[in-house]
Formats: sequence, structure tokens, C-alpha cells
Amino acid sequence: MQTFDVLNPATEEVLRPVELTSAEETDAAIARAQAALPAWRRVTPGDRARLLRRFADVVEADVDTLAELEVTNSGHPIGNARWEAGNVADVLRYYSAAPERLTGKQIPVPGGVNITFAEPLGVVGVIVPWNFPMPIAGWGFAPALATGNTVVLKPAELTPLTALRLAELAREAGIPEDVFQVLPGKGSVVGQRFVDHPAVRKVVFTGSTGVGKQIMAGCAAQVKRVTLELGGKNANLVFADADLERAAATAPYGVFDNAGQDCCARSRILVQASVYDRFMELLEPAVKGVVVGDPAADATEMGPLISAAHREKVAGYLPEGAPVAFRGSAPDGPGFWFPPTVVTPDSPTDPLVTEEIFGPVVAVTRFTDEAEALAIANDTPYGLSGSIWTSDLSRALRVSRGVEAGNLSVNSHAAVRYWTPFGGFKQSGLGRELGPDAVAAFTETKNVFLNVDE
Repeated sequence: MQTFDVLNPATEEVLRPVELTSAEETDAAIARAQAALPAWRRVTPGDRARLLRRFADVVEADVDTLAELEVTNSGHPIGNARWEAGNVADVLRYYSAAPERLTGKQIPVPGGVNITFAEPLGVVGVIVPWNFPMPIAGWGFAPALATGNTVVLKPAELTPLTALRLAELAREAGIPEDVFQVLPGKGSVVGQRFVDHPAVRKVVFTGSTGVGKQIMAGCAAQVKRVTLELGGKNANLVFADADLERAAATAPYGVFDNAGQDCCARSRILVQASVYDRFMELLEPAVKGVVVGDPAADATEMGPLISAAHREKVAGYLPEGAPVAFRGSAPDGPGFWFPPTVVTPDSPTDPLVTEEIFGPVVAVTRFTDEAEALAIANDTPYGLSGSIWTSDLSRALRVSRGVEAGNLSVNSHAAVRYWTPFGGFKQSGLGRELGPDAVAAFTETKNVFLNVDE
């Protein structure tokens, strides 16, 4: 049995070893999920709804434990971690309404009656990243379970602890053991079996665009459904008529949340040239005011990066002579710390502008007018999120329609609300999670004609 030592990224201490699931064990878990499917889909809508509400209740009662696990395993500040645990409960409650609302249609046709049904897909494999282990797990398993599917879930190798705890809470709530299984292990082993195994009828993946392309190609061999939430190089557009003080004060939290390890991070700030200098004057104290430190402290706003390897990758974007305008602070000593950093690259092809760094680094550039702002914002293979700062409602609507991204906020940096659909354009993903759209993503439409003329 192989094990993996799970580390605390703020201290570099080993938290505990976790057993890695083998390919054979993954196949056995998928077989159990497939065997459990007929009984689970036959659970009456009201009873399945009650089970999901009970699951939400036990998660809510366990928020402090889940948050502490996320603080130590992921380095998330305690305030963020409590919100993330609460989000799992909220998402479960939201989708607990789905079983009793999986309505079909009666379609007028000649010669009989035509009706449709929303049928579950079968076994769903959910592959969760290390940056937001709790909420992203819930975004996958909650609608999948609500619509009558069984779930096998692979947490990221670096951050399995909250997923393992959620599996325990599911048992406590009465969710049958084989209906929701958590399989910690390597992506090349467990995740690959989700892709290759014919009994898995859908894969939900959040992670890098490169890996997402491999998963999509692998699933194509069996015409297997996929939902992909991938990378982002998102723009925060600040127009001259914006509330500059508020735009500058909030900009750090649009990119440095979770130490920039967020596919929705607004890692490019585009500022209209006429107010660029003033914006930068306002941005510097805001960046230096970000509280970076012990994730367990209530005042902390940003924790460490996830691993030494990832810190090295982020640092590789900032060699000696890099166009650093200013930095915030970060603790010395143990832990994978990296200070909030603002850069001002001259070239639009600089990797600081074009590549997803996935760390606390933001590039600030100028634009002259609305057309140029849109051209710069859209000059990327990604299209996940973004922000638009302006006091002109007409401009806000024009630019919102013009930016090629799936999730936009005007005069804010909100990215994900569980009531609304979430997903990307272009190479940022495929399909939508959350909101009412996700239910359709976990069901197939079955059409039935009843001949009444004979």
C-alpha cells in the first residue's frame, strides 16, 4: 500500500500519511458505485431530498472541524476556510430541491402522447483540485447525487483531508457508502481510471487546461460526458470614470485571495491611461496592507502557497531584473510563503501577461479607450472571469457583452455564487457548474411516445 505524507504548507510539517488508492481499488470502487446505482435512482425524490438536507445539516454542524482541516492542509485563512465549509452545506441544500423538480415535458404530437424524462447518467467521477478542495468537491457531488447518480471522487493528492471528512459526514447523514466514495490517489492512476473505465459515464474535472485537454481527449474515446473548469488569465478593467479609490482598494483581493491560487484571479489589471498614475499611487498601500501570515489567525487575509515546488514555479516568473513595481510582505522561516507582487511589463507577450502564474502576482498595463481595453482583455486563450470598474451603466453593459469570459462582475470581484451558472469561454472550460444549469449537466433527456390510436 502506497502512502503520501500530507503537509501543512504554512509550517512544512507532516500532518499525516494518507493511503493512495490503486488502479485495482479504483476499479472495485467504480464497480460498487455501479452496483449501487439502481437502488439510489429508485429512492423517491422526497427521500433523496431529505438525505441531501441531512447531509447539509451534518456538514454545517462540522464547519469548525472542516475549516481547521483546510487551514492546516491547504493554508487557507480561517475566515476563508469557514466560508468554504459553509458553501458545501449551502450547495447541498440548494440541490436538495432538485430531486422533486426533475420535471419533463408533455409535447403535443399527432397520434399519441409524448413525454420526456430527466434520467441520471450513471457513475460520475469528480476530480478535485488542490486550490479549493471543499467547495469544488461540493459543486460536483451535490448536483450529481441530487439527480440520481452515484459518485466516485478523487481529491488532489496534496489536499485530501476535507474530502475524506466529507465522506464520513455523508455516512453519518445516511448516504449509502457506495453511493458516494472518496478515493485519494494520483491523477495518473485514479483519475485515469475515471477516464478509461466504461462504467463511469461522466467526468467532472477542475484543474489545468493542459490536463483538461488530456481528459477531454480520453473521454472522447467512449463519448463520455465531461464538465471542465480550467485555467484563466482574467482581466480587471478600470476605466477613468470609475471610483478609483474603491477600485484600487479592492483590486488586491481580486487577485491575492488564496495567494493567487485561483483560476478566477484577476491577474491582469488594465487601467485607462489618463488615471494610470493615480491608480498606481492608490494600489501600492492597498497591496502592502494585505495581511499575510498564520492562516489560523482571524486577521490573516492571505496564507502560503501550497508547496515548495509551486513556490519555485511562481518565483520562476520573477527573475532578477523583472519589472516589479512594488511588493507586499510575507513571513520569514518555514512555510511556502510568497509576497503579493505587482509587476508592470512593457510587452504584451511577456509571460507575466500571457501565462497563468497561479500565484500572488498581478500585471498592470495601460489602455487608451474602450476598444483597446476589450482587445487587450480578449487577447488570451482563456475566458473564465473578470471585473469591470466604471460609473457608466451603458459602458458596463457594452463591455460585459464584449469581454469573452463566462463570469463577470461590475464594480466588484464576485466570481462564484452557487445560485448562478459558473464556467468559462474558450480554453477556460466546457459546460457550466452551479445554479440551475448544473442539473441538466448530470441528466440525459429520454423521449417516450405513447401510441393512443390503437
